Formats: sequence, structure tokens, C-alpha cells
Amino acid sequence: MTDLQMRPDPAAGVHASRADARHDGGKTPVLRTRSPWPSRWRAFLKHVGLIALALIMLYPLIWLLVSSFKPSELIFRDVSLIPSEIDTTNYTAGWNALQYPFSRYLLNSALIVLGSLLGNLVSCSMAAYAFARLQFKGRQLWFAIMLMSIMLPIHVIIVPQYVLFSRLEWINTFLPLIVPKLLATDAFFIFLMVQFFRGIPKELDEAARLDGAGHGRIYLQIMLPLSMPALATTAIFTFIWTWNDFFSQLIFLTRPDMYTAPVALRTFIDATGQSSWGPMFAMSIVSLLPVFLAFLFGQKYLVKGIATTGIK
Repeated sequence: MTDLQMRPDPAAGVHASRADARHDGGKTPVLRTRSPWPSRWRAFLKHVGLIALALIMLYPLIWLLVSSFKPSELIFRDVSLIPSEIDTTNYTAGWNALQYPFSRYLLNSALIVLGSLLGNLVSCSMAAYAFARLQFKGRQLWFAIMLMSIMLPIHVIIVPQYVLFSRLEWINTFLPLIVPKLLATDAFFIFLMVQFFRGIPKELDEAARLDGAGHGRIYLQIMLPLSMPALATTAIFTFIWTWNDFFSQLIFLTRPDMYTAPVALRTFIDATGQSSWGPMFAMSIVSLLPVFLAFLFGQKYLVKGIATTGIK
């Protein structure tokens, strides 16, 4: 018998299944393919809901941006997002409204942010390496104390800090805002890097020691290159938190020439509560641009750093 004769006929199988269905009174279930439309509608509704929530969250920022182009007398009389009159003089007026040009305050903020970035990246990564890789007496105790310091609010320690820095004659300098960063005082970033370092195989350290490498070389040439997501997360958070810091900068910087951008924005409001709303909103947009750009270009590193640290 040839292969053609042995090959089953598909049509015969179809007719047989139909005959069986007629024989059992149509009780045999018939398989039907599900329509993709319900799942598509669910996905569409989810996207609509997410877009609506995003617009609700972004509404204050959009309103701030639109109001920065309105005359001051129309900002609270016309609350729509489509201004009836556009006034670009708010930016030029706000730039030169204070005792110094606003660029002076932006530069002060940039200097503090740069020092804080370098301090946190160096000191916190070194402290994290010690907790993750070194064996020393009382390591667990010191690690627990470090974690408890996260729950300590800054308002509790600001007075002792002010007394200490006043005796050191550091008030009205950038030192009180930068030097603590060099001493690994941000426990959150230490904990973040410790979790990341613990996920790096220790076999790499052992192989490096066999080649004669010490802790310094292992830290610089192995741990740091492999922990770039954690370092990027630390840098982004440090930038955003330091740039937006108001309380500490208000306490330690009292001279107008030392003001940062957040403190300078506060000076737009006088003692009577009156304010130049248009120029203040314009300078608020200017001061938000660095934060927006930092988050925009560092978003993928931020998500990667948090995700990889969480699964270690």
C-alpha cells in the first residue's frame, strides 16, 4: 500500500465528527476561538485611566507653567489653562527682581549639588563596601545603628548641627551642606549600595585576591564598575533632594549673596504676604528645569537601579 493510500483524509474526519455530533444529539462541545475585542477594550480603558491620572498629577505643574506667562493681576482671576493674554516679561522681571541676578542663586545651588554628589558617591559607596565585604567586630551592630538613623528626622539634629557649625565659623558658607556628605551621613544610600554589593558574586573578589589585588583595587576596579545602576540612582536622588532642599539651606545660609534657588524664591514673598506672583512663577519654572532634565535623562538608570537592587 502506498503512502498516499495510508494518509488519512481530513475531509473524512470532519464528516465523521459531524456524524458523531448528530448521533449524540449535539451534546459534544464545539470549541470556539475567543474574540480579541474584550481584551483590547480592557487595555484601552486602562490606558485612558492612566492618562487621566497623569493629567491630574501634572495639572499643578501645567498651571504653574501657564501662569508664568500671564500678567500678575490675571493669574488668580483667570485660572484657565489657555491664557487670554501672554506676558513674557515675567521671566526678565523675575531674573533681576532680587538683590542679585537669579543666575547667582542657580550657581550657588549648582555648587552645593556638585559637592553633595561627589561626597555621597564616594563616602556612601566606601561605607557600603565595608558593610558588604569586610569582616570587622561589631559590623552588625553598626549596620543596625546606621539603619536606625534613617528614621531620625532632621529637625532633631538641626540645632546641635547649627551650634557645632557656628563654633567652627561655617555659617554662611557651603561647608555645612557639603562636608557631612563626605562623611557618609545619608544612610539610605548606604543601605541601597549594600544591597547591591551583596548581589555581586564573592568569587570575583576571591579571584582578584589570587591575582594580588587588595581591597582598594577590588573596590575601584570590580565593585564600582559593576554597581553603576546603584551609583546612578544615588546620583539622581542626591541631585533632586539637594536641589530642592529648603530647610537646611535656609538655616545655614542667611546672607543674600549665599542664597540658593529655593531660598531665593521664598524672598519673592514679603512680610505682609504680598508677592510678585508672575515673576515668582517664572523663576520657579527656571529652577525646576534642572530637576526635570535630571529625571528625564536619568530615568532608565533610576528604574534599573531600584529594580536590580530590590531583587538582590
